[in-house]
Amino acid sequence: MLWEVTQNLIKGLGQNAIIFFVTLVLALPLGMAVTFGEMSRIYPVRWSCRVLVWIIRGTPLMLQLFIVLYVPGLVFGAPFRSRMTAALIAFVINYAMYFAEIYRGALENIPKGQFEAGKVLGLSKRQVFFNIILFQIIKRITAPIGNEVITLVKDTSLARVIAVQEMLMQATRYTAYGLIWPLFYSLVFYLAATAVLTLVFGRLERRIAYASGE
Repeated sequence: MLWEVTQNLIKGLGQNAIIFFVTLVLALPLGMAVTFGEMSRIYPVRWSCRVLVWIIRGTPLMLQLFIVLYVPGLVFGAPFRSRMTAALIAFVINYAMYFAEIYRGALENIPKGQFEAGKVLGLSKRQVFFNIILFQIIKRITAPIGNEVITLVKDTSLARVIAVQEMLMQATRYTAYGLIWPLFYSLVFYLAATAVLTLVFGRLERRIAYASGE
């Protein structure tokens, strides 16, 4: 029984891993694009991006999963054939909005005098950004991005609400047979993943602090 449960949990873990990595790969750059939109001088673009961030951050991810899965079919007559695809779209959009706010906060906390000093030194905007500003942004976003990434590990379990066969859903099936220990067994996988990420981001923060002379 233990081997059977382990196999099914690992199978479900593969679905969690897909959601995790695809979300990170797509949401991190998308969040940056949204940040630039929020800071745009074009009012409609800035207003649209900020409203989008407000809506996504102000509503539950679980609700967003249902909306992404069912609205295209009910409203446009084009239902998703893959529940995993719907889950990925919902996760990417959700996390992109959170990353966008992290980026925006970091950018807005950079003293404007540094941009002006770069111009005085004859540096182009691109040189100022890559030579002076970028490292400071990375330093400011490492901890909050790390927290969001660790949260993402746990949030991948929400995909079960639209019947994605992820790990927690696999564990829950055994409760129909009066077995609850697979649920606690699944905790081992979540704890291992979050422990590894905590160590990785902790080490990264220390390296960045060392590089900045702290």
